[in-house]
Amino acid sequence: MGFLVVPLPSAPRSARSVRLPRRRPLWLVTTVLTAALLGSAEGLEPVAAQAPAPAGEAQGYRESIAGTLVAFEMVPVPGGAVTLEGAATQVNPFLISRTEVTWDMYDVFASGLDGSKGSADATTRPSQPYGAPDYGWGHAGYPVISVTRAAAEAFCTWLSSKTGKRYRLPTEAEWVRAAELAAAGSDEGGREAMTWHRGNAKGTTHPVGKRKPDALGLHDLFGNAAEWVTTADGELVTRGGSFRDPLEGTGPTARAVQDSSWNERDPQLPKSNWWLSDGPFVGFRIVMSEQ
Repeated sequence: MGFLVVPLPSAPRSARSVRLPRRRPLWLVTTVLTAALLGSAEGLEPVAAQAPAPAGEAQGYRESIAGTLVAFEMVPVPGGAVTLEGAATQVNPFLISRTEVTWDMYDVFASGLDGSKGSADATTRPSQPYGAPDYGWGHAGYPVISVTRAAAEAFCTWLSSKTGKRYRLPTEAEWVRAAELAAAGSDEGGREAMTWHRGNAKGTTHPVGKRKPDALGLHDLFGNAAEWVTTADGELVTRGGSFRDPLEGTGPTARAVQDSSWNERDPQLPKSNWWLSDGPFVGFRIVMSEQ
């Protein structure tokens, strides 16, 4: 296979080129160069010292992905009751990621940037997307978008095998529990300060962690990218709204069900199990049950 030599700015003589296979798409080339130059996601700063959680409650923590400089944070969410479709549902305590999953995290899985691709691991990885899934809006530090729920679940399975912890998508009840706590005490001005929406996003997603945190200390739970959840009946549902929605269309009650328009331009038959050609507003965050 031939290689394309891409010069890196202001690098030492011994590291002035990166050899990349020509057949890799431009969005992946950007990913590899970002990993080489930055090594971590924009918006993921070292965790500030926090007071210990009360006895019996889960502690938040920072997790690094082995073989990379990529890390993410998990935040505890107390259990409680929520109402879904008129029925009360009890939610057990759990942990949720402080931000939406970023391209930095997802690319490690999708492209084997931890060095595992081509090794003996049996990970099933995403197929090549139809077009640039980040739409050219930004990559490092931005939420992963254009992914199906099946792809998000495959990422969780891979991350669980990498870390030894059982990461997964939130159930709809868990997401609502976190959202209700996150929105507690916020008025319209407070929601504006923590939400990327139609009125301020200029038609694109934005790097995670740039709006103010909510009452739980989470970023972008509302707006930016809508977030996949799991449902009892298997319905393909996102919560929270996205950058496409008005401010009042984001928040704890915002809910959307996938339809054919989310993957309209994909020429494949059947449609891709991994990518949504017309879903640049769809992403996800991860949760973990308390141990």
